[in-house]
Amino acid sequence: MSDTEEFAQTLLEWFDRSGRHDLPWQQNKTPYRVWVSEIMLQQTQVQTVIPYYERFMEAFPTVEALAQADQEEVLSHWSGLGYYARGRNLLKTAQIVVNDFQGHFPQDLEGMMALPGIGRSTAGAVLSIASQQRHPILDGNVKRVLCRYNAVESWSGEKKTEAMLWKRADELTPEQRFDDYTQAIMDLGATLCTRSKPKCDACPVQKNCQAWQLNRVADFPYAKPKKAKPTREKAMTILLNENRQVFLQQRPQKGIWGGLWSLPEMSLDQHETHIKSKVETRCDKGLNLIEWPLFKHTFTHYHLIIHPFFLDEVSSIKLEGEWFTVSEALSKGLPAPIRKLIKQLESSND
Repeated sequence: MSDTEEFAQTLLEWFDRSGRHDLPWQQNKTPYRVWVSEIMLQQTQVQTVIPYYERFMEAFPTVEALAQADQEEVLSHWSGLGYYARGRNLLKTAQIVVNDFQGHFPQDLEGMMALPGIGRSTAGAVLSIASQQRHPILDGNVKRVLCRYNAVESWSGEKKTEAMLWKRADELTPEQRFDDYTQAIMDLGATLCTRSKPKCDACPVQKNCQAWQLNRVADFPYAKPKKAKPTREKAMTILLNENRQVFLQQRPQKGIWGGLWSLPEMSLDQHETHIKSKVETRCDKGLNLIEWPLFKHTFTHYHLIIHPFFLDEVSSIKLEGEWFTVSEALSKGLPAPIRKLIKQLESSND
């Protein structure tokens, strides 16, 4: 038996004994259900995804139901998961599948990859798991497994390294039970070959793992060369009117938090002057801005320092946006830090 055959066979035997078989998307494995799970699982752990997935499936049980939804409804179910372009792309793809493909997902790799938000690995996973087609995958978990198994001495994001990993992923994918293999190798990375404190003693493919043989498991995979993330600072204002409603603005479709609802945001140096020119209050003494504790929110490319300011008894405002009760606001698609601030407001109103 070759090394590649042994890898697949050993991994499948382990999966049959110890793999995860009761995840929500493993039941009734349609292309739609598998696709939604794969998009949610991008950059997000299984335990975080499960409740979001279940609520999403309850709200949008079919691709047709999702295609008929509006973006705000979809983003409200995505709120808190982060990487919101994924939610916007889900809606776009559902509409394309319904309008152009009569509700059926493409059954070829190129067709799947042409849909918004679907790369080669996601397309391969959907076709493998839901349509029983043999395709390799190379998500973050699989990259980590292969980098350790092959002791890859370079960062997996480099073009040459990624091409080599795709070749290796294809070599290791068996000709039979490739759908189970796809789930198995993802499970291996998620449960045993983890980023920190990997459980090598329980690993089914430990014997031939080069990182293990070299006693260098902690060295792999190589980290992305670090660049210092810049820091930006913004003032965000929580405005409350006499009806105890909070003021929100919908962000542009492109850019950070595209299409989500947020608080009025501006630069620190212009904040007080700008607010004074746009807001009137019932308070005779004029604006009484209360600064809440600042906090940091980290994006992929930079850190955002948020300076929250609170202003009560707003009577009129010259800004585009809408007033919502706190409960209405919390039902909207909100970025995680904005949700945190509004929940803080909710607590203070109790």
